[in-house]
Amino acid sequence: MMTFRKPWHRQGRFCGAALSFILLGIFLGMLAGCVVGPKYHPPAPQAPAAEYKESPTQFKENEGWTVAQPADAKLRGKWWEIFNDPELNALEEQLNINNQNIKEYFENYMEARAIVREARAQYFPTLTAVPAITHSRTSANLGTTTVNTGTGSGTSVAPKLQSSLYSLPLEASWEPDLWGKVRNTVREAQYAAQVSAADLENERLTEQASLAEYFFEIRGQDMLQKIYDDTVVADQQAYDLTRGLYETGIDDEISVVEAETTLRSAQAGATNVGVARAQYEHAIAVLVGKAATSFSIPVKPMTMAPPPIPVGVPSQLLERRPDIAAAERTMAEANAAIGIAYAAYYPNLTLSAEGGFESSSIAHWLSWPSRFWSVGASLSETVFDAGLRRATVQQYVATYNADLASYRQTVLTGFQQVEDGLAEVRILSKEIEQEQAAVASAQKYLNLEQARYETGIDPYVDVLIAQTTVLSDQQTLNGLQVEEMTYAVALVEALGGGWDTSQLPTPAQVTQKPDKSQTTIQQ
Repeated sequence: MMTFRKPWHRQGRFCGAALSFILLGIFLGMLAGCVVGPKYHPPAPQAPAAEYKESPTQFKENEGWTVAQPADAKLRGKWWEIFNDPELNALEEQLNINNQNIKEYFENYMEARAIVREARAQYFPTLTAVPAITHSRTSANLGTTTVNTGTGSGTSVAPKLQSSLYSLPLEASWEPDLWGKVRNTVREAQYAAQVSAADLENERLTEQASLAEYFFEIRGQDMLQKIYDDTVVADQQAYDLTRGLYETGIDDEISVVEAETTLRSAQAGATNVGVARAQYEHAIAVLVGKAATSFSIPVKPMTMAPPPIPVGVPSQLLERRPDIAAAERTMAEANAAIGIAYAAYYPNLTLSAEGGFESSSIAHWLSWPSRFWSVGASLSETVFDAGLRRATVQQYVATYNADLASYRQTVLTGFQQVEDGLAEVRILSKEIEQEQAAVASAQKYLNLEQARYETGIDPYVDVLIAQTTVLSDQQTLNGLQVEEMTYAVALVEALGGGWDTSQLPTPAQVTQKPDKSQTTIQQ
């Protein structure tokens, strides 16, 4: 890279230098509004439909799950409270305080805010003080110096072997932001901090949703445990009955073996339920920042259905999801980077000043005659860089275009996830109603077969088939109810939880200095 500089130094009266700097400051003030690079405009999204395609309101025959009314309502704040479960509420509160992933994202956000203040420091001059005391001794073999005394003859003077220098300089340097490079750098850092804030909220929502899903999985495992326990009791009674009939000679041994096989299989299934429950419980312990060894959740079979969820309208989704907000702010950050790249085409002006006291005697170190000062300015411009600046601009333009595509993809994915969630909960609610009818029918079938077996009409194998049908239908129903609850949580997550863009910190807020408690090293 080739550069040229135009130095300007002047020593003289201080008033003249001050006047020059005042005039230069006026000139720089006139250029203060000059910012090169493209102006950022948020992308205009495609106009969505007035209502979600998979909303239950679009299916008049639906008699299951419905959305909350009015249609334009939306979740706010602590979204998990709509499930009306005090234990879930308490766990979510612990998660918001103790979750280590959330803490990691929070510290990343604090780091991004510090970078904003680092960038703003470039607005101001750099002031440096370098006080120094130097003692030196020269060689005695440097020879003598002849001094003319004015009488026609010279006098030999020996060199001074030792000397001291006392200096107290104060140096100032400032590079005015003529073309908006610093302003774009600050904006880039501010937008990056907003991206970090949105990422924090997205991580918080993800952790909250995971906890709720694991919680309802545990409730489902507790219900499955109850189903197996009830089945074991019923199979034990059937086994006792067949064994008694066999011992009295009424029934054959094969019925006893079939009843015992059914009983042992049910007992094994009941034992296996504990594996999944333990794993979900351990996962929740990690989410709330506790050791799995000392954490437990009381057994409570799930008997609830998902509540009506305020879905709102599609146009609100762009303001409700933190990942969409992060994608949009990433575009703004990339746009500011383009402005920084464009500023490299223009010259850089550097103003410098130095002043202080300097003396070879400590007694006169800070006296007025020992003062010195100098002011100057230099201008540098790159005259040849082999296409570096052009390539840099093209790089950041490509980055912006890639971020635009990522933003649009994030929006499309958001609408897909909401439609998926609506379809899943709506269809599952209808399927659950049908499965409940199947369970009732299977139970009636079992009751009839038991009566026919006890009267000797049918063999025990028919009772066994009926028992297997009831257990299978009960397991299916429980699995569907768990899926309905977890899909409802996923729908809330797809809607952005209780967050919206009004909670995203402004550029001014991310620039503010945080509280001392937020900047201390945690032990």
